[in-house]
This record gives sequence, structure tokens and C-alpha cells, in this order.
Amino acid sequence: MGIIAKQSIKGALANYLGVLIGAVTTFFVVTDLLTQEEIGLTRVMVDAAMLFAGLAQLGTNASILRFYPRFRTAENPELRDHGFFGWTLLLPAVGFAVLTLLFFVFRDNIVDYYAEDAPLLVDYAYLLLPLTFFVLYMTVFETNASVLLHIALPKFVREVVVRVLNLAAYLLYGYRVIGLDLFVVLFCGSYAVAAAVDFVYLLSLGRISFRPDWHFVGRALLREVGVYTLFMTATVLAGNIKLFNSIFIAKESLAAAGVYTIACYIANVVEIPYRSLGAISSPIISSAVSAGNLQEVNRLGQQVALHQLLVACMLLFFIWMNLTPLFAVIPNGADYVSGMGVVLFLGMANILNSTLSIATNILNFSKYFAFSLLFISLLTFSAIALNVWLIPLWGVTGSACATLVAYVVYFTPLLTLLWRRMRVTLFCRKQAEVLLLTLVLFGLNGLWGWVVSPLFGLIGGGVWVVVLQALVRTAFFAVVAVWAVSRMNISPEVNNLLAKIPFLSTLHRRSR
Repeated sequence: MGIIAKQSIKGALANYLGVLIGAVTTFFVVTDLLTQEEIGLTRVMVDAAMLFAGLAQLGTNASILRFYPRFRTAENPELRDHGFFGWTLLLPAVGFAVLTLLFFVFRDNIVDYYAEDAPLLVDYAYLLLPLTFFVLYMTVFETNASVLLHIALPKFVREVVVRVLNLAAYLLYGYRVIGLDLFVVLFCGSYAVAAAVDFVYLLSLGRISFRPDWHFVGRALLREVGVYTLFMTATVLAGNIKLFNSIFIAKESLAAAGVYTIACYIANVVEIPYRSLGAISSPIISSAVSAGNLQEVNRLGQQVALHQLLVACMLLFFIWMNLTPLFAVIPNGADYVSGMGVVLFLGMANILNSTLSIATNILNFSKYFAFSLLFISLLTFSAIALNVWLIPLWGVTGSACATLVAYVVYFTPLLTLLWRRMRVTLFCRKQAEVLLLTLVLFGLNGLWGWVVSPLFGLIGGGVWVVVLQALVRTAFFAVVAVWAVSRMNISPEVNNLLAKIPFLSTLHRRSR
């Protein structure tokens, strides 16, 4: 098994362990111990910090992925990649300094904007800058680990360690061991711990240096890096466009942001596989683009898009199928049922984004990267305008719809450019089969609700009946989905994986 497969599997395991911890925390701790306003507060603070951190990077993450192959000294480890790590620390420091200045200049405007509808957010605005700093460098350290093909541990830190620390803060506050002020400080401090662990891990790899090799970087390369980085500053919005949602919803109320937080957590499960797959495949695609091997870029892009589409569609189907039972069993679930529309539309947006995000990477690594500024501007203005228009009309569901439409507006011209200029496409026939299978499964699920669900109603009306039906329905459709995927031979890689799982191997063989 190659390094990509090993790191992807480890990263995926970390992601899903984090999902398990996060699910328990979100559905059975947060909804029980925190108010909707307090849930909304933590969500908006993290989203704002991530958005600020993305802008403060000044395109550093994209530059790391694009230019690391030129600095890499794998044959001469003592050169430590010509001090590449040192370069990756400088630009974010400049960006953070500029962001800090702008924050203080516009602080009164920010306070006035949220003072009436979200006063709790105003009370803790002073923690946004420290939180942004920790998130900023945690992300930079992760990207450095990614190009070194050691992404598993940083993923574990982000997905597991941070969630465990957050859980501890929730419990301490929920059982009144600490007050709200200390709770928010501890919540933000979890990201400081994560950044510190990632930093120590990078040091342990023995490949990084804080001293940039000024002799290696000539004027031509420095100019190229500078121009590319300036263009890439805006591209961070492509991956973080959903961060606008909670920020705009908070203007309506932090309680609405709390409802959105729970629904968003559920919908975001859809794109979890891409976090590892995208992180580990991006450096490989970057090398292929740099080498001018567009045939390999085309192959890798289609492979990533197909597998992400398959997994994401199946995840959204099983999430939607079990959504009503989930709200029936979580504490205060009735308070969050209004977020069901968010789960559906944001889930669809996540399918689109995670399936096609590799196109953004391909464009950024190519000589046509300057077009990214145009596309990101289109995405940003679309998302902002749609949020402003749809949130007052449809509430939190309107924000999810805004994200879905904004992604369509963004990816349409981007994919068109890749095809016309590079003859690279992410589409293949197997993807149509995945979409057809998904529609059939949704149709069968509707038929189940019409024919089978009434039979369970004859047993009784308690929560245990809801849970029993959810388990039976999930097991039935899991067998149907596995059989269909295997029978349709959508992916040889997936079929080979199914054949290695003991309890699925028999089903896999019978479907052949």
C-alpha cells in the first residue's frame, strides 16, 4: 500500500473518530447543556476566526502546495528543503498584522452591527484575534505536513484532539464547574493546543528549518511566488464560503445560529472523506500539473471526483433517512427540527463542493491561476447577495440554499475553463450512474415510508419504535446500496475494498 493510501486511510479514520466524538458531543451534550444562543456563539466565533485566518494566510496554503516541489530536497535531507518552512511562516505573520489593524479600525462598526441582535457575541469579540491566530497557524502547519505526506496526525489533532478538549469545556460549563467567561476562553484555547501539537510534530520530522535559504530563492522565483500568492489570497473563500452563513444568520439571532450549527454539523458529515482525500491528493496533482502531464491530471481528477461523489451521495441518503429519528432521540430535539431543510440543501451543496473542489486545486496549480480571482469574486458576491436575500425569506434554510446556488455559479465557469484551456474534465459516465442510484434509493425510501412505516406504527408510538425502525431501515438499505454499487461495478477500487471486508465479501461475490 502506497504512502497516499496509508495516509488517506489514517486520515479518514481520524476524521470518522472525530465525527463519532463530535456526534456524541453535539447531539447529547451540547443540545442538553447549552442554550441555542450559547451554541450559536461558539459556532459564529469559530466560523469568523476561520474566515479571518483564511484571509490572513495571504494565499500561503496554495503557495505551499504549488511551490514545495521546487524546494524539496528529499535526496539531500540536510538542506531541509531550502528553508521552505521558514517562508511559510512569514506571509501569515504579515497577513495577521494587517488583519489586526483592520479589526481595531472597524471594531466599532462590528459592535454596532451585532449589538442589538447578538449582544453575547459582542461581549467576547476580544477573543476573536487570538482564536484567529491559533487557527491560522494550525492550518499552515497542517499544509506543511500534507506536502511532506504526513497528514494523518495533524488530521487527528484537528478532528479528535480539538473535539475532546471542546467536550471537556462543555461539560465543565454545563455542570457549572466554571462560568461562561472561562468556558469561552477554554473553548478558544483548544485551538492553541492543536497548533502547538502540530508544530512539535513538524519539528519531529526533521525536515523543517526556520531559516529561509535566500541564495536559493532568486528574484524570478520570488516574483512568481509573490504574484501567485496575491492572486490566491481570495481563493480561500472558495473553501470557506459557508462561513458567511452563520455570520449572517447571527444578525437575525444567535438562537437561529444555534439551530444552524446543529443542522450544519449533520450536513458536513457528507464532505468528511474529501478532507483526507483532497489533502493527500493535492500535492500529487500539483506535481502532475508542474510536469505538464495533463493526462495524469485528468485521470486523478476523475478518480477523486467519482469516489467522493459516491461516498458523499450515500452519506447524504443515510443521513436524510435517519434525520427524523435523530431529532426524536436527542435532548430538546424539537427545538432543532426547523434545521431539516438546512441538512438537505447544505448536504447537496457539500456534495457539489467536495466532488468538484479538486478542480479549484488544478486551476490554482496551473498557469491559468489568475482566473481564480475572477471565479472567487463571483462566488463571494453570489454567496453574500443570496444570503442577504434568502435569509429574511426562508431563515436558516435560505442560507443553505444560498450556498448551493453560489457553488453552481462558481463551478460552472471554472469547469468550462479547465476543459477549453487544458482539456481536463472531472466528469465521467460512472458519475451519472452514482446519481441515478442515489435517486432510486431516495425513491425506495419514500416507498418504505408509505408502505412499511405504518406497520411499525402498529407496534406502538414510543421512541423505541422510532429507533427500531431506523435500525431496520438502515440495515436494509445498507445491504441494497452495497449490492447495487458492487453489481453496477461503479468503482473497481471500491469493489476490491468490499471484497476484503469479511461480512461483505459474500454479498460482493454473489453480486458478480
